[in-house]
Amino acid sequence: MQNQHIAYHGGQALRRGWTTGTCAAAAAEAAALLLLTGRAPAELRLETPGGLTFTLPVEQPHLDGDAAVCTVRKDAGDDPDITNGVGISATVCRAEPGVAIDGGAGVGRVTRPGLAMPVGAAAINPGPRAQITAALGRAARACGYTGGFSVIISAENGEELARQTYNEHLGVVGGLSILGTSGIVEPMSEKALVDTILLELDSLYAGGQRTAFLCPGNYGADFARDTLGLDLEKAAKCSNFIGEALDHAVFRGFDDILLVGHAGKLVKLAAGVMNTHSSVADGRQEIFTAHAALCGAGRDTLEGLMQSISVDACIELLDRENLREPVLARIESEIEKRLALRLRGRGHVEFILFTAKYGILAQSPGAMALCERLRESK
Repeated sequence: MQNQHIAYHGGQALRRGWTTGTCAAAAAEAAALLLLTGRAPAELRLETPGGLTFTLPVEQPHLDGDAAVCTVRKDAGDDPDITNGVGISATVCRAEPGVAIDGGAGVGRVTRPGLAMPVGAAAINPGPRAQITAALGRAARACGYTGGFSVIISAENGEELARQTYNEHLGVVGGLSILGTSGIVEPMSEKALVDTILLELDSLYAGGQRTAFLCPGNYGADFARDTLGLDLEKAAKCSNFIGEALDHAVFRGFDDILLVGHAGKLVKLAAGVMNTHSSVADGRQEIFTAHAALCGAGRDTLEGLMQSISVDACIELLDRENLREPVLARIESEIEKRLALRLRGRGHVEFILFTAKYGILAQSPGAMALCERLRESK
């Protein structure tokens, strides 16, 4: 196994794996090759959006009338994931130019607005859809095929496994979601992950950096780079462990802390939630509902907020009632108070909350000045 497939966390060597999105892309490419040549590869090398290349075994290749079907099994590495070992299948047919992607057995359907895909669509996120499209393009070029494809992605035991997830709560019914922005499953040993975050902060401090720049995940990092113009070499990914990252940044002696993250995570700070993983605490709807009530929202609006499945859905509702500005102002103020309480006067923190749809939703007064300082620092 190549070294890049190993993540070293706190002295432990943990194996990276591949996402359901990567499985779907590999299965689609193998099925397209079977469709166009009559033969499927026994395994397929696939480069993920995150830059790692995996060799994925191809299972159960067969022709079914005008379609070709192949399966690739998820390997979550050393991550404790309920979808580990699940077979993701792709059924591929010739079609008009372009790529049409849909979900089959075991893949959920979106039933409520506010998710990455519209209501009625298969719960195959944009990242995996891009992977699948790219994989089918490779197969077409390799075979000199100029037409298009129709592909249906299925998940083994997906409907049963989905009952163990938050899918139904989020508005995805009937199966699993096909996920993954990087295409890579990072091992999530909690202690090892926290240790890694702390070591990353130590390394940045040792290199002379005096502003701790924290991003919970890929969304925050991408926004910080693409919209705020910040150098991700200066960032530490703190995952859901915002409290531990803040504590260590203060302990290490950073002069300032900048926290940039998706509002779906960071809005939880308004309730004092410093571990933002959904299995630990959620409360996004409750936070919006409570502050909207304090701003005079009516019962129907409050009921709507409690039923919303995302921050974007909450904002859409608040916009209809002309309540976005006062509610976000209250939430922003509450986050400031909660962060100050966590730091207990030991440090200075600024924050920016955003969503892809609405951009920056809330920020502390000195956040942009701190961004500028980070941009200017060497």
